[in-house]
Amino acid sequence: MHGEYVLVQILFMHGWSVKLFPMPTQHRRPVIHLPTPLERRWQALRRLQARIDDAAERALQAQHGLSLSEYLALAALAFSDDHGHLRQQVLAEAIPLNHSSVSRLVGRLERAGLSERYLCEYDRRGVYTQITAQGRELVEVARETYLHALHAVLREAREDAELAPHADHLLSLSNEDGEVS
Repeated sequence: MHGEYVLVQILFMHGWSVKLFPMPTQHRRPVIHLPTPLERRWQALRRLQARIDDAAERALQAQHGLSLSEYLALAALAFSDDHGHLRQQVLAEAIPLNHSSVSRLVGRLERAGLSERYLCEYDRRGVYTQITAQGRELVEVARETYLHALHAVLREAREDAELAPHADHLLSLSNEDGEVS
């Protein structure tokens, strides 16, 4: 190694060649600057969602034994305007998950006594999922954990220049609803 360059010897068919490549700095994080503002904002939003999902998953799992997907499914059922039941394809769109993943998730919820499945009486191909009383109780308690994790990540994201506009916008919405941020 020479200063800020890494010496690399490359074998060619007829001998060695020496090339110098810039050495990554150990004290600086690389900057990724996507070409358009739309791409940069979308990537920032995805990064924020990943942070929120990770924090919510850990908190829900630790405090309630629920995965984030299980919580989101129970919340969709509990807060639907259809008395706590949804067709599985609607539930898949609400979470969002693909149909086979939702089937497995609903199976886990059913085995835990948090939901039950039944066939549509008018269309035998339609499968509905209904939240149980136990599922409603759990989602009410777990909702506080979810909201706490959500607010904590959003407050922390205000320190990141790329994430701050998204975090500020979301926190302003929670303030409009009278929630504490």
